[in-house]
Amino acid sequence: MYARLSQWLEDKPSNFLTKKSRDAETVFRRLGITFAVYGAEEATERLIPFDPIPRIISASEWRRLSAGIDQRVRALNAFLHDIYHRQEILRAGRIPANLILQNEAFLPEMVGFTPARKVYSHIIGTDLVRVSADEFYVLEDNTRTPSGVSYMMENRETMMRLFPELFQTHRVAAVEQYPELLRQTLESVTPDPAKSDQTIVVMTPGIYNSAYFEHAFLADSMGVELVEGPDLFVDSGKVFMRTTREPKQVDVIYRRIDDAFLDPLTFNPDSMLGVPGLFDAYRAGNVTICNAPGTGIADDKAIYAYVPDIIEFYTGQKPILNNVPTWNCSRTDDLAYVLDNLEDIVVKEVHGSGGYGMLIGPTASKREIAEFKKILEANPSNYIAQPTLALSACPTHVASGIAPRHVDLRPFVLIGDQVRITPGGLTRVALKKGSLVVNSSQGGGTKDTWVLED
Repeated sequence: MYARLSQWLEDKPSNFLTKKSRDAETVFRRLGITFAVYGAEEATERLIPFDPIPRIISASEWRRLSAGIDQRVRALNAFLHDIYHRQEILRAGRIPANLILQNEAFLPEMVGFTPARKVYSHIIGTDLVRVSADEFYVLEDNTRTPSGVSYMMENRETMMRLFPELFQTHRVAAVEQYPELLRQTLESVTPDPAKSDQTIVVMTPGIYNSAYFEHAFLADSMGVELVEGPDLFVDSGKVFMRTTREPKQVDVIYRRIDDAFLDPLTFNPDSMLGVPGLFDAYRAGNVTICNAPGTGIADDKAIYAYVPDIIEFYTGQKPILNNVPTWNCSRTDDLAYVLDNLEDIVVKEVHGSGGYGMLIGPTASKREIAEFKKILEANPSNYIAQPTLALSACPTHVASGIAPRHVDLRPFVLIGDQVRITPGGLTRVALKKGSLVVNSSQGGGTKDTWVLED
């Protein structure tokens, strides 16, 4: 698949990719495509490094990935409906009840409530890694407020601007329809489908959030309003948006803030980001929140190890895509193994994200391992562990030329009246030689992802 691309590059000057990388950076700066790094001493707003060599996936590979992702997201939504209703999977003993009921991501306030179309997680980012020529693993499921889709779209637009001739010689599946598909998905889960004038908003914590660019990007791309908590209010059990004329009733809120901050009357009383009374309006069926509160239990890392069982329980099928083998440190035997093998494995916080709070044993010092061992022994239930994977690598432009760098892939899935999977997704790349950490907050970059059509 890369042969034609390699041949094309061979005919270019030696500084060709360096110049194109600078051009891409100029585009990103002009558009303001940045992300925030919390706690950084230097400037908090950074550009995500962009690699101009695309990651290529064949049509046959993508068909298998799509089928596996479709199976997985349907099962996860069935799981969410079950645990907030009859809890049959717990009754059957397929998952320990305390792992759900005592988990901070489980919201008792959602018990007994059924959202529109029984869809809880409307936007999902499924992180995948290739471990061999024919095998992908699911690294994690992002069912709360997955980010990165704006970078996927801007990467494609930048590539088309820099290398228009490549898109004339390669049949690459389009991704630019994502905002329209997102809007269709949100419209399909409105409380009153018969209503002709549906009002959708994107709810952001504000300009200081690390993904604010994406919030604004998606609102603008869909042609809807970007709002913060104070822009909304609840009256007579319905949610309204303040406007320069008169209040306008809101039907769907695509929220990009965490559960705890949604409604100070129901969750965190100190929240200044949410809307008082919002959850009661939601429970009354007068507004749809996407993704639903309480969806975080489906992507909790302690639950991750049980996703193959979840798929079998709700679909009656074996998983098409495998999990990474996982040790749950809350189990005595698993903890003992992990403590004895810290130098060879990866340990992650159950509620961690962004590459923080984790230990990568093979690259950690003896001192780091000793310190992490104490932390793990003090709170084992807060961690899971996995083997270090032989992640696939893609050709990547670095300072010394073109070299292999490890990558993962986050396809984006929309679930409403149907399941819609954008071909490709966001490829993240570990730019440091030998590194397995692809997170932008930890020095990773991104690539355009090409799914080649038949």
